[in-house]
Amino acid sequence: MHPLNTVVVTGATGNVGRPLVAELARAGLEVRAVTRTPGGTGFPRTVRTFASAGAALHGSDAVFLNSRALGSALTATVTAACDAGIRRLVALSAINADDDFSRQPSRLRGGRNREVEQLAVDSGLEWVNLRPSVFNSNFAGMWATQIRLGDVVSGPFSSASTAPIAEGDIAAVAARALLTDDLLHRRIPLTGPEALTNSQLLAAVGSVLGRELSYLEAPADVMRQRFVDIGFPAEFADAYMALLAETVDRPALVTDDVEKILDRPAQTFGQWVSAHRNRFTDW
Repeated sequence: MHPLNTVVVTGATGNVGRPLVAELARAGLEVRAVTRTPGGTGFPRTVRTFASAGAALHGSDAVFLNSRALGSALTATVTAACDAGIRRLVALSAINADDDFSRQPSRLRGGRNREVEQLAVDSGLEWVNLRPSVFNSNFAGMWATQIRLGDVVSGPFSSASTAPIAEGDIAAVAARALLTDDLLHRRIPLTGPEALTNSQLLAAVGSVLGRELSYLEAPADVMRQRFVDIGFPAEFADAYMALLAETVDRPALVTDDVEKILDRPAQTFGQWVSAHRNRFTDW
């Protein structure tokens, strides 16, 4: 099959979009990055920026769909992609896309995982649905301020387990989905290489920083306020805690899809923290 030449990346300045743009540009594709802030993006010089996905579709071959970035324009973007002759859709979803919405905290931040997958499948185009687990960067967002202020981090369920994934690994798999036909018509669950409890995740951060950090399990009302204080809706805290409650004293799902697809091990949480330690130390 003729290779894809031009790819539209929505959410191009996000945690997955930015490394995906870089990977595709290195591979020699024409990348059209959709971003609300086209100035000072730091993209490679060959990358063109667009203020909307609709403006970037004509003459393109594929679209990376980030439902949170597209917001209310998600359905219209897929429809326009079909009308524009787009060949392939790669959708960013989540590992729990089939769960009840009450256990999908990403919905409270605009993610529409189930919807973006269904739109891709129903489009009649080539499709790949990526279902990553919790992003490593989420822990920086939740814990960094507390770590900067002291050695105790409070949060829900110290023994709850996740298998967080490096955003760069998600981007690398997305690039493979766009550069080859190997992953067509698959829903792919992507996780980090190991399941770790909240206490173990924090210990990994402490090991990189050279500090002995302690995880303090906090009650639900305290956690709801904590999330509000750092800018999340209180409902996000409820959904996040409902999700974690299912993994208390039970290892989270770990898949080997990243390693199989990329022919290399998935990045560990500790390796990611080492590469991004400034997220935990710089104000």
